Amino acid sequence: MGTWDTGPFDNDTAADFCGDLDEAAADEREGVIRSALTRVIDTENYLEAPESDVAVAAAALVAAQCPQGPATGSVYGPKEPLPDLASLRDLALQALDRVMTEPSELLEIWDGTQGRAWRAEIHRLQNGLLPQALGEQLRLV
Repeated sequence: MGTWDTGPFDNDTAADFCGDLDEAAADEREGVIRSALTRVIDTENYLEAPESDVAVAAAALVAAQCPQGPATGSVYGPKEPLPDLASLRDLALQALDRVMTEPSELLEIWDGTQGRAWRAEIHRLQNGLLPQALGEQLRLV
């Protein structure tokens, strides 16, 4: 099936990641999400789409727990409860920034006018991860 829409869980890779997350032990889920984010952040060369898809899904899970973050609301997202992911906000922002920085296969795939909705979704996630309240600060991990 591949990719069927522009949301963070609207592709096979992200849906598989969420299935793997559900199968992970409850105390390992935060580590699975952290690893998905850091894998993308640490990629200095060409960033492949599958790693990016997973990082976008992981960032969406973090953003959903933020006060101004968008709800996940996808049937392809994880079904099992997630731990508090607040400590991963900065990593999630960094991962999204990396996905949106060349060289990035997803950025190439969603280039041009057809990618406008996808880029808007990424910006919506980034905005949800940013501190909103006066005095709210990101915790560096």
